[in-house]
Amino acid sequence: MKVSVSYLKSPYSVAETILKLNETSCDFLHVDLMDGVFAGTNNYDQESVFQELHLSTKPLDIHLMMVNPAGVIQTLASLHPSYITIPVEILQDDQLISLVKSYGIKCGLALNPDTPIESLIPFLDKIDLVLLMSVYPGKGGQKFLEGSVSKAKALKEFKSRFSFVLAIDGGINEETISLVDDYVDQCVSGSYVCMADSMERQIEALKKTSKF
Repeated sequence: MKVSVSYLKSPYSVAETILKLNETSCDFLHVDLMDGVFAGTNNYDQESVFQELHLSTKPLDIHLMMVNPAGVIQTLASLHPSYITIPVEILQDDQLISLVKSYGIKCGLALNPDTPIESLIPFLDKIDLVLLMSVYPGKGGQKFLEGSVSKAKALKEFKSRFSFVLAIDGGINEETISLVDDYVDQCVSGSYVCMADSMERQIEALKKTSKF
């Protein structure tokens, strides 16, 4: 189980949280960036984001919760993230997917809780990651939505035909990851890790829960 940690909810500053995560065994730094329209409040300030993310020694896993992310994708490409994930709900065609991949960056699609899996099907042969949202996007510390388990199981069935990493994000802790660890390859955890006394202990717990 790969563990990507979101710093959206932390008792420390973003910079301090990133520095602390550098010292852990997490696999990615999960970066939630919002435009205030698609989800949550607008937390994308280019100068601050670049200053903060340059502190990370972890591969970047960027999730753009934005209705028009093209310009931001072009800007963030210079950070050489491992993944840039965009909402499937904003897609009309595969142009944004092609834009991400044109920079040599793996492209993910996020699926919100109320969005049917069928919306992903036209794009599964073009993407590298599916991010199953197990909470409504935009706010840290939410409770895991139990309906996400059946969605994760259904999405795993597509992996025999398409090559993508299946990740889950929202309300992830040692208990909830055990509900989906037969299906997902990667998890995103935020407050469970960042609000704990020991970030490393929580990360290790997520990794050890996996049955893979």
